[in-house]
Amino acid sequence: MALLKEEFESSGNWLFRWRSYLPLFMIGICLLALREYVHPRPGENLSHAWVALCLMISFFGLGIRVFTIGYTPKGTSGRNTKKQIANDLNTSGIYSVVRNPLYLGNFFMGLGIALFAGLWWLALIYTFIFWLYYERIIFAEEAYLRNKFGSAYLEWANVTPVFIPKLSQYKKADLPFSIKNVLKREYNGFFAVVLAMFFLEVMRDIFSTGSFNFNLEWLWLLGISFTLWMVLRSLKKYTRLLNVAGR
Repeated sequence: MALLKEEFESSGNWLFRWRSYLPLFMIGICLLALREYVHPRPGENLSHAWVALCLMISFFGLGIRVFTIGYTPKGTSGRNTKKQIANDLNTSGIYSVVRNPLYLGNFFMGLGIALFAGLWWLALIYTFIFWLYYERIIFAEEAYLRNKFGSAYLEWANVTPVFIPKLSQYKKADLPFSIKNVLKREYNGFFAVVLAMFFLEVMRDIFSTGSFNFNLEWLWLLGISFTLWMVLRSLKKYTRLLNVAGR
């Protein structure tokens, strides 16, 4: 039993290090699915309503991440990949209703993209892969937090769900919301969602009709999201405008 526990923790730490590449893996699966199961049908286009729904689902996930990052202090809830880091134990705000809000946000961001392909079973495959992948990561993270914070972590974990929020036990965050912290740490999300869906739309057209029809709305959305990404990236890299004390 101990060996199995060690294997789960070891594989979880490895997956934690490479978790940023899971979206690329899922995009690859989407491409394979589109190539095999989307057949030429003259005039076929995803409806505006379906596109809007998929964007809303992904942006809902991004919103969860924004709400989380806006209230968290420095040294927690980061994008670190080399090792686990937690200077403090977050137990207020969104962390009072769910233990892994960032991964919950990731799930919805990816779900919108998986649904965008227009193949219902692809969303089921995505959900299954996400569950297998993040189960190990969460196992490793919880082992780390349990060892570092001891009884304080156990008391919080015993009453806080792993993944499905329990909204009735929400407790106000200890820190005020910081939009600068969000812009500094989450500027990739909006552009990543738009770019992924734009790419799938292009490949869907190519696979189904053999050509790509330039959609002005998509080009505008891609241009706006790329501009925002460049501006925020530059502000983070070359200025201190987005810096916030303790964040």
